Amino acid sequence: MVAVRTAIIAATTVLVSFAMFGLAALSPFDPLASYLGTTYAELTESERAGVAAAIGADLPWWRQWFDWAAGVITGDLGYSRTFGRPVADVLAERLPWTILLSATGLTVAVAAAVVLGLWAGRRPGGLVDRAIVALGVFLAATPSFIYALGVVLVFAATLRVIPAGGAAPIGEQPSLASIGPYLIAPALVLAVTQLPWPLLAVRQATVEAIGSDAVENARARGVPVGVVLRRHVAPMSLMPLVTLVGGRLSELVVGAVIVEAVFGWPGLAEATVASAKDVDFPLLAVTTVLTTVLVMGGSLVADVAYKFLDPRVRDV
Repeated sequence: MVAVRTAIIAATTVLVSFAMFGLAALSPFDPLASYLGTTYAELTESERAGVAAAIGADLPWWRQWFDWAAGVITGDLGYSRTFGRPVADVLAERLPWTILLSATGLTVAVAAAVVLGLWAGRRPGGLVDRAIVALGVFLAATPSFIYALGVVLVFAATLRVIPAGGAAPIGEQPSLASIGPYLIAPALVLAVTQLPWPLLAVRQATVEAIGSDAVENARARGVPVGVVLRRHVAPMSLMPLVTLVGGRLSELVVGAVIVEAVFGWPGLAEATVASAKDVDFPLLAVTTVLTTVLVMGGSLVADVAYKFLDPRVRDV
């Protein structure tokens, strides 16, 4: 049931945020030292204690979690010591860029998976099929940072056809009007990292669809090959993509973090890493909760969508 799954997501989100505060408290990094920077060594112990009390760093982690959770209920996401701004402002500035990169990369990956998967599955065991399967396995076995570094080396450093990183010329703020050239490399790398499993899933579904009774009967009735592929094979081949994409959103999140870090993309990755290093509880908690909701919510939405696409599925 959707209601039960939603309740599980809510309970899991609370537990994850609580666990995050506890784990962050075990970090070897000193949040006060990160907050004060070079002035940390110049202050006395009493002065440090006063600053810690002023920013709430002297409270036990469970108390900080309670205060943060109480604020979230009222719409206050807290204050980020790392950026010196409310967490809501940090999200408003950086989240759209992460969404843009992730959506572009995922769209390219799904489109390529559909085209290549249908092409490979039409003739199982053929030259094209073997080549595409080998490509999928190779891409799945190669770490994402290898692709990122390779793109920077070949297309940015050697050929110089795309920018090496960032989202705008030096000294300028990123904008939708000028983001195009800077989006190509990170979106391409993210798409390549997400391509293997959708590609192999569409290929396998296509092979099974071609061998199904419906397709065999259509061929026996003399239905043209193009019509068979469009009306019978394609719908059955694409259905696995719904649950696969929804269930693998965690990989998309991890891939986006790596890609953003390599290319200096102004998204949430840099903010997440900085908040973890500075033990910035409010910002780190919000990014962790967003990731949890995205992964579990995406899986739920995929299951619901699959139920409507395939009437044979009765339960969500």
